[in-house]
Amino acid sequence: MGKQKQSFDQAESERLKEGLKRSYKERFEMATRLYKIQQTMKQASISHKPFISK
Repeated sequence: MGKQKQSFDQAESERLKEGLKRSYKERFEMATRLYKIQQTMKQASISHKPFISK
């Protein structure tokens, strides 16, 4: 379990370092993409139509 925790911490720190290497433009584009997805999901509605074979 200790080894798994260590590898998780290592992967997390690598991910943070990778994120810091990105330029402000790349960060802005990613944030814009996530914002658009969030707005689309906010307006989405789930409807269920039962399948009836006639």
